[in-house]
Amino acid sequence: MEHLERGPAGLVVSGLQVSAWILVHGVAIGTVTMAPNTGDLPGSQVLQSLTNGIGGWALMFALVGLVVGAAAWAFGAHSQNYQQSFIGRRTVLISGLAALLIGAAPAIVNFFFATGQKIH
Repeated sequence: MEHLERGPAGLVVSGLQVSAWILVHGVAIGTVTMAPNTGDLPGSQVLQSLTNGIGGWALMFALVGLVVGAAAWAFGAHSQNYQQSFIGRRTVLISGLAALLIGAAPAIVNFFFATGQKIH
């Protein structure tokens, strides 16, 4: 059986609801801060190398997609095959956007983190 108690305004609520209310309204919680530092945990260099390697593989896959898409686009255009031409063009665009996002990923994450830090 769940423990019930009187919450704000005298309402009977569960302990989980009181905990959620405390978190939302900041009652009985001190100031919490965060300063991300990859050097604070063991294995951070390994994780950074793994991230760099995955980014490199992702860029290679984007390059392969771009080359294959361009070839399909060209063959489709020269053979009057609209479907093949359309799929090739779409593949080129998606591969280019993937490469753009891979390159911009650190800046995007840093932008949203910095924006989140400004919220008070």
